[in-house]
Amino acid sequence: MLNYIVWNVSPNIFTIPEDVWLIGGFSVRWYGLLFALSFAVGYVMMQRMFKNEGIPIKVLDELTTYMIIFTILGARIGHCLFYEPDYYLSNPLDILKIWEGGLASHGAGIGIMVGLYFFSRKNKKPFLWTMDRIVIVVALSGFFIRTGNLMNSEIFGDVTTLPWGFIFKRYYIQSYTIDPRHPTQIYEAIVYLFTFIFLFKMYWSHKGKTKPGMLFGWFLVLVFGVRFFIEFIKVPQVGFEENMMLNMGQWLSIPFVILGVILIFRASKQKPTVVTTDS
Repeated sequence: MLNYIVWNVSPNIFTIPEDVWLIGGFSVRWYGLLFALSFAVGYVMMQRMFKNEGIPIKVLDELTTYMIIFTILGARIGHCLFYEPDYYLSNPLDILKIWEGGLASHGAGIGIMVGLYFFSRKNKKPFLWTMDRIVIVVALSGFFIRTGNLMNSEIFGDVTTLPWGFIFKRYYIQSYTIDPRHPTQIYEAIVYLFTFIFLFKMYWSHKGKTKPGMLFGWFLVLVFGVRFFIEFIKVPQVGFEENMMLNMGQWLSIPFVILGVILIFRASKQKPTVVTTDS
C-alpha cells in the first residue's frame, strides 16, 4: 500500500489557443480564480455584517476598493523587498510584473493595515473596528489562496514519511528529487479555515458588539503563531534562507504575534465598540 499521494494537477483550468479570436493565447488558472473568489465571498459576508450594524453599503464598496488595491500592493512589494530585494532594487520595473508570480502574505497583511488606516480616517471609523471585521473575511481568503498554492504545486514542505505526504510531480520535473513532502499549503489552509470559523462565531455570538481589537488580535495570534511553526518544515523560498536560524516568514511572523497578544490583552479590559453610520 502506497504511503503517499501523487499530485499532478494542472494549475490551469483551461487554455485559450493563440489562434482563437486573434487575441493571443492565455490560460485561466485556479490560483487566479480562487484569489478573485476570496474577494467576492468576502464582499458578501461583509455586506451581511454591515447590514447587521446599520452601516451603508456605499461604505463597504469603498472598503472593498481599498482592500483590493492595498492587498495586491502590499503582497507584491512585500515579496520583492522581503525575499528578493537585491534583484528588484536592481530591476525596479520588474516589480510591476505581478503576472510572473511573487506575493507575500506578510506583505499583504502590512498592506491591508496601511490601507484600512487611511480608509478608517477618511470614513471616521475606529481603525480597530474596521480590522476586527475585515480579518474574518481575510481568514477565509487565506483558505482560498493556500488552496490556490496547492493547485500550483508551490510552497510545499520538506520530505516526510507520513501517509499524507504529497509527491508534487510538476516541481520534481524541474529540480527536486521524487520524495513525498509535507503539503504545507493544506496545513495553512486548515489553520485559516479554523480561524475563520472561530472569528465568525465570535462576531455573531456577540451580534457584532465585540471589544475593539479582540478579533484582530486573535487573528494575528492564530494565523501567524501557527505559521511560525509550519515554517520549520517548509522548503526555503529563496536561497539566503538556507543559512538562517529562522527563515524570513518566521522573523516576519514574530511581530504580528506580539501585536496580537497585546491587542487581546488590551481588548479584555475594554467595553464593546458600537459604531453608527455617523461615527
